[in-house]
Amino acid sequence: MAKIEKLELAAHRNDIIEDVSNLIEKYRTIFGWDVPDIDEKLAKNLIVDEVRQALDNINNE
Repeated sequence: MAKIEKLELAAHRNDIIEDVSNLIEKYRTIFGWDVPDIDEKLAKNLIVDEVRQALDNINNE
């Protein structure tokens, strides 16, 4: 990656992290609505795994 792209990415890194965290929280909340006695840590891990898979799929397109 060229230096300018790395600098631009670094400038947005915190925004990306915040957006992904919000996405994980969105789906964790939905899980909580659908499953009353949910194991929140397990649900979060499952969601993170799905997001990783989705990112891999996007990266491979």
